[in-house]
Amino acid sequence: MVTIRPARATDEAALRPIHLATWTADVSPGPTPDPDEPLLEAETLADVLVADCDGAVGGYVRLDQPGPLPSHAHVLVVNGLAVDPGRQGTGLGRALVSAALDEARRRGAEKVTLRVLAPNARARRLYEACGFVVEGVLEREFLLDGRHVDDVFMAHHLGRRGRPPGGG
Repeated sequence: MVTIRPARATDEAALRPIHLATWTADVSPGPTPDPDEPLLEAETLADVLVADCDGAVGGYVRLDQPGPLPSHAHVLVVNGLAVDPGRQGTGLGRALVSAALDEARRRGAEKVTLRVLAPNARARRLYEACGFVVEGVLEREFLLDGRHVDDVFMAHHLGRRGRPPGGG
């Protein structure tokens, strides 16, 4: 049985190996994660949801504010999603994204955004299946392993499917 719940400080030991196992240049433009750097911080613990699979942590999703501007407070950002490689393809990613959207609604958000690298086709299909639409592509945004990679900006307008009337 899978339960999506808020992260606890005690989840760190289980989440870090998942984070490290799922990081590649096709999923993140950032540097290779430091295996000793904590993934969870006390002040952002409430922003992380964890998939609890019969007592074992199977993955996580993180929701953040995009910035400090009050005019941007109606938007939340998916700023991390990882599923244990042994549990990928089981619907756990979809359950985490769905729970993140529910949490965003609970917090009063009107829109949830994310950025995904173009080569990460599996994640893009997942997000599209969860109602996200492409709102823009930053072409050749990153130079990763000697190749230019597009950054795809996606959004989910809560309460409606796809783009809102007027395209924006």
